[in-house]
Amino acid sequence: MTHPMKSMNVALKDLTLHASNVRANSPETYEADNIVHLKASIAALGLIHPLIIQKTEEGYGVLAGGRRLAALQALAADKKTKAFNAKTEIECRLVADDCDVKTALSLAENITQAGMSPIDEFEAFAAMLEVDGQSVETIALSFGTSTAAVKERLRYGRVHPDIRAVVRTKDMTIDVMKAFADHPSQDVQLEVFEALSKDGASFSAYVVRSTLKQRGVQVADDLGAYIVEEYKEQGGAIASDLLEDNSVIEDMELADAVLMNKLRDAAEAERARLGFAWANAETTHEWDMFQSYGRVYPGQIEVDAAGQKRLDEIADEINKLQAFMDDEGISDDDYRDADHKIDVLTEEVDAIETAYAPEDLARAGVFATWNNGVQITVGLIRPEDVKTTKTKSQNDAPKDDGTITYAASLSDDLVQNPEVTTDLAMFKIVCDAVVNRMSVTHGYNISSTVEYRQHAKLDEIDATSQTVMETACSDLSLDWADENKSPLDQFNAFRDLDAGEKAKLVAFAVAKTVRPCFARDETSDALMAGVEVEVMPNIRDFWAPNAAFFLRLKKAQLLKIISEDLGLANEALNLVNSKKLDVVEFLALLFAEPFATLSDAQRAAVASWCPPHMQTTALKVVPIKAAKKKTKPKAKTKAA
Repeated sequence: MTHPMKSMNVALKDLTLHASNVRANSPETYEADNIVHLKASIAALGLIHPLIIQKTEEGYGVLAGGRRLAALQALAADKKTKAFNAKTEIECRLVADDCDVKTALSLAENITQAGMSPIDEFEAFAAMLEVDGQSVETIALSFGTSTAAVKERLRYGRVHPDIRAVVRTKDMTIDVMKAFADHPSQDVQLEVFEALSKDGASFSAYVVRSTLKQRGVQVADDLGAYIVEEYKEQGGAIASDLLEDNSVIEDMELADAVLMNKLRDAAEAERARLGFAWANAETTHEWDMFQSYGRVYPGQIEVDAAGQKRLDEIADEINKLQAFMDDEGISDDDYRDADHKIDVLTEEVDAIETAYAPEDLARAGVFATWNNGVQITVGLIRPEDVKTTKTKSQNDAPKDDGTITYAASLSDDLVQNPEVTTDLAMFKIVCDAVVNRMSVTHGYNISSTVEYRQHAKLDEIDATSQTVMETACSDLSLDWADENKSPLDQFNAFRDLDAGEKAKLVAFAVAKTVRPCFARDETSDALMAGVEVEVMPNIRDFWAPNAAFFLRLKKAQLLKIISEDLGLANEALNLVNSKKLDVVEFLALLFAEPFATLSDAQRAAVASWCPPHMQTTALKVVPIKAAKKKTKPKAKTKAA
């Protein structure tokens, strides 16, 4: 049964929301944030669809079109909008007073309109630009959105027509199609599409983006931003995009040359600053590229009065920053900023207290590489310059001519009681590192210094290693260290300890002096590398990655870990368009309690994963994807 409706114009002030409107009990529907685009559209294009109304005691009630009414009322209340006010005549269609299906009419308008498909929306935006001749700014104004949002839709609407056609056949998802927009050239898009879909193979958005990166670098990428100015100066070709950040550097040969020159300059600048003998650069960075190199490190130097004054100032600054960071009310940004300042101050402390030996500067150098940013490695010794220690042969010893000679310092070097001196050395090391008091004696030059640890909120630190240290500390015998005893009495009590108790004390003291670092290079520090493999073959027994760790990595690195190292390609694909914090949260939850849905291989990968430089010789993590055998392409081009 049809219900004829009369067309009429009604003043805006006489219109109210009808009680039978199906959205009358959802006031949030009419809030300003939910009608902003509709308001902009009516302001720019006028009211396209009339309101469905019925006569009421208050005037006219809107059965269908409540959001349009809210948008019109907002425009009338906006003093900047001159075209609408309370007396403005609004086009309506009047329902008879005796209509018995008014709720059905209201419901019909709300649920019978089919939503627009994303591909239709993208193409419509492109048509407004290319066919109607509208500007990006005009389109944005018409729909109450930003120019950046319009440009994003336009980019998708201008993906190669053949690729859009595949989306319409449901053999490709919208997300995969969007990935092709990463390169503004339709020719490149089509070439990549045809190559990936050859023989009916399937592919994901991640694969599309990875393949397109081989055809050029977006100017907003880390690499693109680093080289783009010099690249332009040398006449390098750029494929322009509506969004400037998505424009692509196309000449990869020139891009590599520009990158190499900039890396060489960076290496030379650091070489000159530190005084090393040579500088070199490489456009890639592999974790094992310096395995054949030796390495030298700065050593402690005597600090002058000016340096000591600055050290005291830095200590005060760090104490203030730590106190500031202990405030639970500070924001995450302020906390990270304070943490960064502490890192900078700590580096300054190292620069004041340490320096390279002249002989090391004369043979070592600087190497600059690209690793999602410029990475400078200093103190490297080239393989051909690594010195080997030769053991003197018997033939090298001086000939004995029968003359008896004595060293002038012989009496000073004689050790009459090795048991006492061994205990004395252990006692001094333990007092310095474990008891944490002023030196018990300055009579000899053995000491230990507790290594500085990075500052962070306790709830952000993985507690595994702390638990190990706390357990070890609680098991120590410290009665001998009674402050009421003299140093001599403490020493005698220490000597009376069982050999096993002394060993625990020394082990704990030495552990506190070890510098935190990634796995050591066997070439440059074979001693500690070997010791660490023996005492700590699996770093994951003492440390696990958490949110604080993952926050220090870039989103692209996090997605690579999820997809390649852990074998969770689908999960990585789903997170591509997520915020970095969401990716961090996913990884933190995964490592805190591996998901029940993981395969055995994925579960093993999660249990053993750690950064490459933290892997010891006994723990070399193989990406899960490396264990997979190649399979034949699937018959269809439907994307994952």
